[in-house]
Amino acid sequence: MPTIVDFPTIVHEALTVFGEVFDTEAARRHFAEYLTGLMVAEQKTVSGINREFVLTTDQSCLNRWLTEVHWDVQALNDKRLAWLQQAPQTRYSVRGIIAIDNTLVTHEGKLIEDVGWFWDHADQRHVIAHDYVISNYVCPSGAHYPIEWRRFQKRDACTEGKFKDHTTLCIELIDDAIQRAIPGDFTFDSYFTSAKILNHIQSKQRAYVGDLKLNRKVVYAGQEQKLQVVARQIPWEAKKPVRMGSTRYWYFSKQRRIPDVNHPVRIVLFWRERGDAEASKALVSNRLGWEVIRMVLVYRHRWTGTETFHRDGKQQLGLGDCQVRSGEGQTRHVYLVSAAYSLLMRSLHSTRPQDWARRTLTTIGEACRAVKAETLGRIVHWILERLSVDHWSMSDIKAVLTGA
Repeated sequence: MPTIVDFPTIVHEALTVFGEVFDTEAARRHFAEYLTGLMVAEQKTVSGINREFVLTTDQSCLNRWLTEVHWDVQALNDKRLAWLQQAPQTRYSVRGIIAIDNTLVTHEGKLIEDVGWFWDHADQRHVIAHDYVISNYVCPSGAHYPIEWRRFQKRDACTEGKFKDHTTLCIELIDDAIQRAIPGDFTFDSYFTSAKILNHIQSKQRAYVGDLKLNRKVVYAGQEQKLQVVARQIPWEAKKPVRMGSTRYWYFSKQRRIPDVNHPVRIVLFWRERGDAEASKALVSNRLGWEVIRMVLVYRHRWTGTETFHRDGKQQLGLGDCQVRSGEGQTRHVYLVSAAYSLLMRSLHSTRPQDWARRTLTTIGEACRAVKAETLGRIVHWILERLSVDHWSMSDIKAVLTGA
């Protein structure tokens, strides 16, 4: 049964900020409908969102707006990032972190543009999905939000000379952040610690901390050796303790050279126990003077900036729910999810509780439930108003709510 008679407060506020991106009132209404649906709809597809509204147009109108009607998705993204700079809790900072990662957005349909079979390391199986490379920003306040996206296309789906691998897409996101003059240090997992990416960041005079695979070769004792082989040679007394939360690890840090990386790097090896021969993890940075704890703190924000968004985007905001076949529609869906996420994230870090939420919010899930509670309150008010002011009968109300 439809439950939405008016847009929630947070979406009304979004219309005042982003409404100028759209050139018609109908387009602005569809924008508001889609944002609302991403936050509260049970099924976050075009038809699922459309069914949530008591008074609306046919779902084909929302579908055309998403897939065919002209509006500039980059203008929306630029406006979103500029709007986030107006609040101190979401503003860029020299202490901020730019986290880069890739994520699989699974789908049910096989006919969606650029969808393909990919190996999901989390579930250890092949899935039908889009493979996105994403840059996220993590503020000193703890607020975090997407910056930009790139969708990977397999070589056989690209025209001659148009194929871009993950390294190229990652470098595009690095350059995008730098061109936007976004301050902060870059961090990423071992998938992106290729020599090409490390050299590129170094050439831009920016700092990075990356995860390094233990089978990666480094120059040690005058010859190239795998990191795990090097780890076995580190004496017991050279390992120093470091605490990460309540857990103690042992580490060894040294400036080293990596083949094909054209600058010296600092590598940190970690062991779970001091007596272990096999290292459990390695980090690499181009900041030779950084202490190990600073490298760890920068790298830990990779989880904050990417894994948390991937989880909340999929579980709370329907990141993988869109089933339209066109690539343009899928791209717009991703940027609209980013807009919804940013609206909610800024509400989490306000200096006082939002009036519509009635209490301080701490998670995206809590914020979505608060928005849903507000929409439910409005449907109750709407029913009471139809009964007491307009003198509708219960059968008239039921007819509108059920579409009978």
